[in-house]
Amino acid sequence: MEDTLTSLSTWGYLALAFFSFGGSLVVVAAAGVLSFMGEMNLMVSLLIAIVFNYSGDMMLFYMGKYHRNEIKSYFEKHKRKVALSTLILRKYGVWAIFIQKFIYGVKTLVPISMALSRYDFKKFGFYNIFASIFFVLVIMLSAFYAGGTIQALFESFKAYPWVPFVVVFSLLGAIWYGMEHLTRKK
Repeated sequence: MEDTLTSLSTWGYLALAFFSFGGSLVVVAAAGVLSFMGEMNLMVSLLIAIVFNYSGDMMLFYMGKYHRNEIKSYFEKHKRKVALSTLILRKYGVWAIFIQKFIYGVKTLVPISMALSRYDFKKFGFYNIFASIFFVLVIMLSAFYAGGTIQALFESFKAYPWVPFVVVFSLLGAIWYGMEHLTRKK
């Protein structure tokens, strides 16, 4: 455990930057818990996560806006997700930028869908600043303030090592079922 913490505190900021660029909710939460434990600095973690989360969405928007022909082939198998992200965009407008950060499977498609629909680049960048700040603050600070509970939960997993697998597979199954159910044609 000590080796893992030393490794995480050494490589944690780099991992946080890399995975925040892709919009990872789990790594942002992990940085919050590590900040609670004193292994990472909370303010530095917040800054890194906000900057790289913002940069990742801006890159996706740029790719959708200026390299549309090159990326179309990658989304042939994800037509339902693209349709769902377009519906979210039409229904919620600017709020879609905020909502998409919290939905796995859609978070990469909304910026691209917005770009393909010829949404203004500067306007997206402006709203994305606030969406990135909101996303990182909510996830990281929630994990930071729940750090003691999360740490106690992981300590209890030592006694019952099979419980995390059951919980993870149950959550993944529920999310998969929910997304399949919500995106079905009615």
